[in-house]
Amino acid sequence: MTDWSWQHLGFVHLIWIAIAIVVGLVVLEVRARGAMTTFLSQIMQRRLTAQASFARTLTRLGLVLACLVFGVLAMMQPTARGESANVTTSDANADVLFVLDVSRSMLAVDASPTRLARAKAEIDNLVKQLDGDNVGLEVFAGRAVEMCALTMDYAYFSSVLATVETTSAGRGGTKIGQAIKAGIASFPPNDGAKLMVLITDGDDQDTYTQEAAKAARDAGVKIVAIGIGSEAGSTIDLKDPQTGAVTQLMHDGKPVISKLDADALRKIALTTEGAYIPAGTAAVDLASIMQSHVKPLIAAAKATALRPSTEERFVWPLLASLVCLLASLWVGAGAGDRRRA
Repeated sequence: MTDWSWQHLGFVHLIWIAIAIVVGLVVLEVRARGAMTTFLSQIMQRRLTAQASFARTLTRLGLVLACLVFGVLAMMQPTARGESANVTTSDANADVLFVLDVSRSMLAVDASPTRLARAKAEIDNLVKQLDGDNVGLEVFAGRAVEMCALTMDYAYFSSVLATVETTSAGRGGTKIGQAIKAGIASFPPNDGAKLMVLITDGDDQDTYTQEAAKAARDAGVKIVAIGIGSEAGSTIDLKDPQTGAVTQLMHDGKPVISKLDADALRKIALTTEGAYIPAGTAAVDLASIMQSHVKPLIAAAKATALRPSTEERFVWPLLASLVCLLASLWVGAGAGDRRRA
């Protein structure tokens, strides 16, 4: 039996709006019928109007509600994990999860134009060069948020990456350990090659980061930690979204200086038998990183590995929504079933 999951679970709240719309239509229908009754008797209504029966009207509105609900389910982009299949090493691919720091320290300008903008550009360039590897995206600050589940739809991945901002995680701070733990759960339970590309300045406020790195090692996940920014540090510029004015992040009357913590990132990488890449403020050659670290992982994967297939299922609720829409139109077309006295 396949397991269903939802890529955009937050859209489920739109169902309440659909219910409210249909309830409003029911109320309007009741009021209209009540108003007509004050002017015409039931016999005259049947003679002079082509009004559908109340039962038919409720059926039509019920179908409209079903149409909206199924439409929302389609927007939630359901996927199903099918049966696992054996693949040979030559056909195996890697699961590559990008874990991107979106804390305010990533707004430092030592990497032009900012650390975050530089990281996003490099990730996007890399994904365009991939062929057959699954990619996913997680962002983190004070908490971790999965932005894109592992997928081979690179266009969708890039569109999600473009929306990433420092507000994407929803909570301030920098907790790398929580990000690593959340990333581990994003990988499928198989023996394939698993790589986590951690891009951050290493300015960590989590005291359990090394424990999280050990958990990644035990789960077979290797971490390539890319340190972006300068060890000398840089100020953090904050831009007002309304006025466009740029100010420096201050603390106790002094500018906050964000420095690259290379030692912390190096320990994470060594714990998982991965690699630490001190990108600094220069352009990050992620393509070379993939060639040096991902491909060896694939070559070292088992000769055969169980790889669960993931299939899109949004077409079924979308089809159901269309059927309900056509059914509501058909029911509504029967409004002329009046009976003459």
